[in-house]
Amino acid sequence: MESEEAQPRRRQARGERRMSEILDAAAAVFAEQGYEKTTTNAIAAAAGISPGSLYQFFRSKEAVAQALADRFTTQMRDAHGEAFTPADLAAMDLDDLIDRVVDPLVAFNIANPGFKALFARPDMPPGLATAAGPIQSALLGRVEAILAVRAPRLSAPERTRSARVLVQIFQAMTPVVVAAPEEEREAEVLELKKVLRGYLAPLDGWFPGPSGGMVIG
Repeated sequence: MESEEAQPRRRQARGERRMSEILDAAAAVFAEQGYEKTTTNAIAAAAGISPGSLYQFFRSKEAVAQALADRFTTQMRDAHGEAFTPADLAAMDLDDLIDRVVDPLVAFNIANPGFKALFARPDMPPGLATAAGPIQSALLGRVEAILAVRAPRLSAPERTRSARVLVQIFQAMTPVVVAAPEEEREAEVLELKKVLRGYLAPLDGWFPGPSGGMVIG
């Protein structure tokens, strides 16, 4: 016979599982319909529950979006950790470096199609903007740190500007990669990497030579 202590734990686990299912459904609906057109009724239908059941967990669409943003934030931090794990950046081949950074970030976006529907909006609600801000700042800072190692002759403003361009290139091409049929996705990822390499190659290898000159390698 189940103990009295076990019953609340089972109910909590069941509630957490249902919340996760609702967020999975919401991510799919946001990705398909966009934030503005999405309704709680559509989210409930996608989750296979009634609107009343949805409101037991989330009081509004905004609350669903905020919970989803929190989940995305955690998962994106994990992806950043994998992409930017400390390594011998100075010695790493440029193509290997691009693979190391791009692959985990692309995988995150493919696994989370609703991410762009929430965070790529010009009229992002304040709560989502607050969640997205630190992610963007951290990404920019990590790219700048790579440039500081790979191209130390760049000034701080030049590093910031170049990092911003690289991030914008990635963000602009990511929806193309995510939307591509699975059999074409690898080719689209290669195109993304080709564009990034085309921008990085002229900067990469800006190391002081033995006599203080430039070594372009």
